[in-house]
Amino acid sequence: MLDANIKAQLKSYLERVTQPIEIVASLDEGAKSREMRELLNDVVEQSALITLSASTDQANTRTPSFSVGPKAAGKEGRVRFAGLPMGHEFTSLILALLQSAGYPPKVDADVIEQIQSLEGEYNFETYISLSCHNCPDVVQALNLMAILNPNIRHTMIDGALFQDEVEQRQIMAVPTVYLNGQEFGQGRMELGEMLAKLDTGAAARDAKKLSAKEAYDVLIVGGGPAGAAAAIYAARKGIRTGIVAERFGGQVMDTLAIENFISVKATEGPKLVMALEEHVKEYEVDVMNLQRVVKLVPGSEDGSQLAEVHLENGAALKTRTVIIATGARWREMNVPGEQEFRGKGVAYCPHCDGPLFKGKRVAVIGGGNSGVEAAIDLAGIVGHVTLLEFDHDLRADAVLQRKLYSLPNVSVLKSAQTTEVTGTEKVNGLVYKDRTSGEAHRLELEGIFVQIGLLPNTDFLKGTLDLSRFGEVIIDPRTQTSVAGVFAAGDCTTVPYKQIVIAMGEGSKAALSAFDHLIRTSAPA
Repeated sequence: MLDANIKAQLKSYLERVTQPIEIVASLDEGAKSREMRELLNDVVEQSALITLSASTDQANTRTPSFSVGPKAAGKEGRVRFAGLPMGHEFTSLILALLQSAGYPPKVDADVIEQIQSLEGEYNFETYISLSCHNCPDVVQALNLMAILNPNIRHTMIDGALFQDEVEQRQIMAVPTVYLNGQEFGQGRMELGEMLAKLDTGAAARDAKKLSAKEAYDVLIVGGGPAGAAAAIYAARKGIRTGIVAERFGGQVMDTLAIENFISVKATEGPKLVMALEEHVKEYEVDVMNLQRVVKLVPGSEDGSQLAEVHLENGAALKTRTVIIATGARWREMNVPGEQEFRGKGVAYCPHCDGPLFKGKRVAVIGGGNSGVEAAIDLAGIVGHVTLLEFDHDLRADAVLQRKLYSLPNVSVLKSAQTTEVTGTEKVNGLVYKDRTSGEAHRLELEGIFVQIGLLPNTDFLKGTLDLSRFGEVIIDPRTQTSVAGVFAAGDCTTVPYKQIVIAMGEGSKAALSAFDHLIRTSAPA
């Protein structure tokens, strides 16, 4: 199952295991069980402290599966993997083994205390696909909660392996999390977000703590490439710097292949975000993650009155200058049925959700690079792909178009305007208008992947800063906005060409402009 190189790496990790760990497996004679047995034998071979035994738990209905936990007579671990944790999930398995053995997790002490203080019984189930790059974060967070709190259990379920459950629960997007049999959440979630849903008093405590913080010299709203670059450049100037972000990494976390980041031939979004986060942490930057900004109150032009950034939880942060780097989000079609069937056939991430549509008929909306790349990727998984482009020609690069047209299970419809998503409990088709003839047509299908560009995350700035007709923050060549002391950078601005490398440059420029503004205003923080 594992090659010699991976075994060697695994062995070096498992040398950190200092107490007995037991893997308890529920297996039969099927092909997947044989693969799982082979994987688990490979794992056990790498550490004398890890043992493998057969499950005697009659209540466990998923085979193949296995649990991980400290060795205890008659007890199975509270972390379970229903499916082979390979691909992106292999790290989840390694962390489960290490943390079950007491290896300290990389989370703050107050977060650990919050997890351990949760009362009640929590049985989590997470449906994933092995190609999903968002799923491991959810799996690892819930595994950690199960390891730290005896009242919590968690099972990772490979949707491709347990198709009957996927069909029964009508799961059409991953990750999808169930808690005690009821849907708990869908899509990428971080540990803090899940704790906030379980611990209802957390938001009020956070708000009080955040409002008590000392004023910043520069506060960056947004934690994507532009925000991270701005934070590093500002902190290097020795000024008090903070980042407040709804999700550190932003849209890059949802990007799988990155092949145009200069000096790096190829990487993946989550890897780049991890590198950004590590770089930011090298400096004295106060990172406030999982915080949604709802309002900006500008300060005075002479700097005598500080600006305020208001958060959804009620907190207010004070700062001398502000850098807006809130990025963008997926643009929606805004047609009947889209919201109703979101997560029930309407999807925005082909890498994450594509495997759930194996052998089925899907549509991709959008003929730019993102849409054509999505259609190419999906063609290797699904039964048939229909790509719909609003314009009379595709806008993707020529090399991508050649690849697309070479695929036998792809159809392309141009001058096609999607007007409705149809379905009952889940998507069963879409209606589009031929913009040349004006005729309406219907496509029968099971999935729709929307790839029609981005919208700037600037709704909270309406009426405060000058925005373009597209909602972008209008900036000058020095990233200054229409309000003194407020700067902006990245995909949320009027700068053309929304690219990671451009966002980083603009973020750096914004930090330098903010510093220049600070040294020209004499009012102390």
